Amino acid sequence: MSHGADSTKSIFFALGANLAIFLAKLAAALFTGSGAMMAEAVHSLADSGNQLLLLLGMRLARKPPSPDYPLGHGKEVYFWSFIVALILFSMGGLFSIYEGIHKLQDPQELSSPFVAIGVLLFSMLAEGTSLWGCMREVNKERRGRSLAGWFRETRKSELLVVFGEDSAALLGLSFALAAVLAAIITGNPMFDALGSIAIGVLLVVIAFAVGVEVKSLLVGQGVDPEIRRQMIAFLEARPEVERVYNLLTLQMGEDVMVAVKARMRETGSGRSLVEAINTCEAAMRRQFPQVEWSFFEPDIND
Repeated sequence: MSHGADSTKSIFFALGANLAIFLAKLAAALFTGSGAMMAEAVHSLADSGNQLLLLLGMRLARKPPSPDYPLGHGKEVYFWSFIVALILFSMGGLFSIYEGIHKLQDPQELSSPFVAIGVLLFSMLAEGTSLWGCMREVNKERRGRSLAGWFRETRKSELLVVFGEDSAALLGLSFALAAVLAAIITGNPMFDALGSIAIGVLLVVIAFAVGVEVKSLLVGQGVDPEIRRQMIAFLEARPEVERVYNLLTLQMGEDVMVAVKARMRETGSGRSLVEAINTCEAAMRRQFPQVEWSFFEPDIND
């Protein structure tokens, strides 16, 4: 299902980038005495917490099934991914818009602008490295699809969140650098305020898009459409199966539940039918190791 993609690597790339940016902003704040830069340092530290939440979700998702949770805890990762999307929307997007509006109402000259530029350039380098690490994993499961197509169809919510967060951060830093340079050249601090508003709008849009995709997984989305087509083709090619009437799937984090309704070939006895179903299910699990639960209904019509 993941085709070798490792979300944990992407999360650690993002965590390392945000911690490095936090330290850079903290050093700049202590050097310049800038309260705004200190606030930005706290903001980057909070961003690091997002990656810790994703790691927490992935760890909780590995808890084994129990009588109360017979299908396991795989959806834990979707819940925590949704929480991160909400944090990105509120603490990131809405707060940046608020800050920009506040600066427009009470414009202030930039303090130590060249220190700010240095921090922004370093932050862009760190976020670019994080996005590079994320794209390495994304490309492992894109299978020729566009990024937009992968974004809509991927079932790896944690990778989706990291991709959205890194993309928003790198674009936002570009906006911030352009705004700071415009403010320095013109001497008008209004450009800094407009840059903050633009960053906020960008974060809100990306957080909303990520939230919509993760919500689908929380509600109960099936496997990637291409994987479902492969499953049906595999079953219909089996000698035990005459025709697949329906195949339902449910994505549960890394694991998948499959329910099959199919016409089986004549076997001559009920025991032979059961053995044919068991053989078919075992072959399907070997071909699709993500299938953790399989329910097979033999029938003679749809």
